[in-house]
Amino acid sequence: MGRWRAAVLVAAGLIAGTLAPAGPATAVHGAVPGDFNGDGYRDAVLPIPSANVGDNTRGGAVVVLYGSANGVSAGGRRQVLTESSPGVPAQVAEGSSFGQSTATADLNRDGYADLVIGAPRGGHATGTVTVMWGSRNGLRKGTLLPNPVSYFSLYGADVAAVSAGPGDRAQVVVGGEYASVVFKGPFSSSGAYGSVTYGPRERGPLPGSVALGDFDRDGRPDQVDFGARQRALTGSQVRVNQTGAPAGAVLEKGNGFIAATGDVDGDGYTDLVAGDPLTPWVPGVDGELGGRVLVWRGSADGIAPDAQPEVISQDTEGVPGTGEKGDIFGAAVAVADLDRDGAAEIIVGAPHESVGEVSRTGMVTVIPGRRTGPLGAGGYTFHQNSPGVPSVNETTDCFGTTVSAGDVNRDGRPEVFIGAACENHYNGAVFMLPGGSSRPTGSGSRAFTLDSLGMPQRYEGWLGGYGLFWII
Repeated sequence: MGRWRAAVLVAAGLIAGTLAPAGPATAVHGAVPGDFNGDGYRDAVLPIPSANVGDNTRGGAVVVLYGSANGVSAGGRRQVLTESSPGVPAQVAEGSSFGQSTATADLNRDGYADLVIGAPRGGHATGTVTVMWGSRNGLRKGTLLPNPVSYFSLYGADVAAVSAGPGDRAQVVVGGEYASVVFKGPFSSSGAYGSVTYGPRERGPLPGSVALGDFDRDGRPDQVDFGARQRALTGSQVRVNQTGAPAGAVLEKGNGFIAATGDVDGDGYTDLVAGDPLTPWVPGVDGELGGRVLVWRGSADGIAPDAQPEVISQDTEGVPGTGEKGDIFGAAVAVADLDRDGAAEIIVGAPHESVGEVSRTGMVTVIPGRRTGPLGAGGYTFHQNSPGVPSVNETTDCFGTTVSAGDVNRDGRPEVFIGAACENHYNGAVFMLPGGSSRPTGSGSRAFTLDSLGMPQRYEGWLGGYGLFWII
């Protein structure tokens, strides 16, 4: 373990996952495994937002592990992207946090996945967002999505991207400290895009988290972001389509800090899942002991402002464990159909969960999707003492800081990727659990570290990202 440095607490950023499955009108946090070189295999993206780059401390990097029939491995084909890499247009600088946020979509619809990378302290500390364009040779050329607002700081704290069709059905949403920005297509590898709009300025600061999902199935993505943190609530207001015009809605019945989208009940409409990990100030009034996730169902009318979300905590029937103060259940969320039954699972990180006598070692809970009835039944967990996982539970590992899933070996069974930000003196680690016949399995798991990736440093690289730790 290592010491907690103040630097990370002022570096705003939210990475809900390193990887996730791509859908035609759904986006989730973190770069989805995308086929950047068109060889038929999706490629994994591992962010290292505080990697030292030459003499630039915490400049940041992104490692791309190219997929194959054997999946991805540290010893296989890989590419390291930094602000000093050929083709990357951002200016290299100390403390840029390049890779603090990532997203994947085929924005220019040329058949190659593209990678969006946020560096919220790059560009003279106001932030930059880079699009690296896919090609037969992988990610070799990049352009910038310019910061359109003079007061926008921490631009690129989070990014989400989706390509649901031509024109404005391809979108990138960028989160920052005081507002969110949406870029709409058509996009071009020359750097051109169709339009840009931004939401109302907040006094902030905002969590910076953003997501995309087509909640009414009209073929156009809906934008999700969060309002300023409110002292009386466990989380921030959840907002839908506040970025741009016409003005959207604030969801009245719940709050949180981070979101993911996907179809958890298999009805064809994308649903919204928000993580609200803090224990409430006043029990029974707001939030749940140990944290919670909230689920709003999509419909032909989208999500109504007064819609009542379904609440899931560790005290929900069928969910393993018990809610305890400080678990931060919901600090990371992802949505993916792990058992391939058409109803996607919710993957929830609780990086401060204790396992036995080991405190803050972390745990990940999977909530199976269901076509009917309440969610929670059949839930299951993973931690570092789970059979086959190549590690052991230690105090303050923070297993579950980031979570996501995606199929990187083309066998139709999504792998689960779990970040443990506090491992190895806060250099972090990412665990890949293979997809199984009905659920992921620890058997055959792989662990990625800075040493195994050939990028060792003394401490605080934050492989996999530091998730919500900057605010919780």
